[in-house]
Amino acid sequence: MPASGGTAIQVVNPATEEAFDEVPRGGAKDVARAVEAAAAALPAWSARPAAERAELCAAVAAALRTRSEELASMIVDELGMPLPLARLIQVGSPIRTFASMPELAAGLGFEERVGGSVVYRDPIGVVGAITPWNYPLHQIAAKVAPALTAGCTVVLKPSEVTPLNAFVLADVLHEAGFPPGVFNLVSGTGPEAGEALAAHPLVDMISFTGSTRAGRRVAELAAAGVKRTALELGGKSANVLLDDLDDAGFEDAVRKGVGACYLNSGQTCSALTRLLVPRERLPEAERFAAEEALTYTTGDPRDPGTRLGPLVSAAQRERVRDHLRAAAEDGATILTGGPDAPEGLERGFYVRPTVLTGVTPESRIAQEEIFGPVLVVLPYDGEDEAVRIANGTAYGLAAGVRAADPERAHRVARRLRAGQIRVNDGAHNPLAPFGGFKQSGYGREYGRFGLEEFLTTTSVQL
Repeated sequence: MPASGGTAIQVVNPATEEAFDEVPRGGAKDVARAVEAAAAALPAWSARPAAERAELCAAVAAALRTRSEELASMIVDELGMPLPLARLIQVGSPIRTFASMPELAAGLGFEERVGGSVVYRDPIGVVGAITPWNYPLHQIAAKVAPALTAGCTVVLKPSEVTPLNAFVLADVLHEAGFPPGVFNLVSGTGPEAGEALAAHPLVDMISFTGSTRAGRRVAELAAAGVKRTALELGGKSANVLLDDLDDAGFEDAVRKGVGACYLNSGQTCSALTRLLVPRERLPEAERFAAEEALTYTTGDPRDPGTRLGPLVSAAQRERVRDHLRAAAEDGATILTGGPDAPEGLERGFYVRPTVLTGVTPESRIAQEEIFGPVLVVLPYDGEDEAVRIANGTAYGLAAGVRAADPERAHRVARRLRAGQIRVNDGAHNPLAPFGGFKQSGYGREYGRFGLEEFLTTTSVQL
């Protein structure tokens, strides 16, 4: 259906700075039509057995798998992540999410007896999903798959910066047999389509992932209708290296810490962007981090030798460069990188992989989310100060702890106020809950925890 918002939105390849496609600019009228369709489809969809809904999601996973190379290539063009990582993360993760729905639905009790009552878990209703550009299809799947399995109907507003993959998903959902109105897609900007979705009276829940600033606005609009909200927002996550690491362990931890910051060119909300090290080992940490940063070859995301692609847009590149200029003015030492374009890459939204030191924990560069390949190295004196620095921001999304003694690492981890904490080389678990403390938001995604976000309870007294 043609959109009402006027001029189409251009989709720009961040590696070439050239527009290569466009999507409709949806507005309030388009959102209203989509929400009304979702509300009309809700009674029949929510009445279907959860197992049937989950099996349709599994069929989506199978269809996405057959189109995985197409999707990976598309997301490289939209976002700029190197192709091997795009295959693994940007496409592999959403496939796993949709595929996990039958097992999750089977393990979740939708009805239980509590004394003289029966308690039912019912779908919350019409869900408005507003998703970001940095892991576009992955974040869509993290909301859409559990919402549909729970029995909700969905209106999706994907990021206008990386929207094309959402249209592929819409085709797949239609081909899988989801009834009309159960899933609805409106492309558009946040101020136009996103705000209309958050404010619409027929929307029962908003699930939003994005910046803390935008999350506040979504929560404000949703509050007028007393809607349930789930917000996954920003982060400034600490990676704490404890003082019992031997020389080899410390070097390994620093080098891996650089990677934990630079994934997706640093455009990751849970990136470990503050490296906390014992003060007496600061010179070693600075040397290892700078050396490791230089191994992150910046360039064409389709080149097999590239480890770091461009940032997603000109606006994002300038935002990161502004942070780096301000840090230098505040007295930060740039060990490697900086605000200038990488040599030979004047075209494309590239930023040099950067390591900073010589700043206080309270400085702007150590407090604000940058969303680029920028690591700040901070020294501490003693475990208590490390915990204080780690917890000393407005955020609480993620953290890491490295130690020779795993039990000590776990004890320190339990003192950190963050939604997910990596201890030593602990692997990402897609079934564990993901979400934050403080201004990193509230609500959880992934696994049964993500499914439960889209359910409410009804008690029937017998």
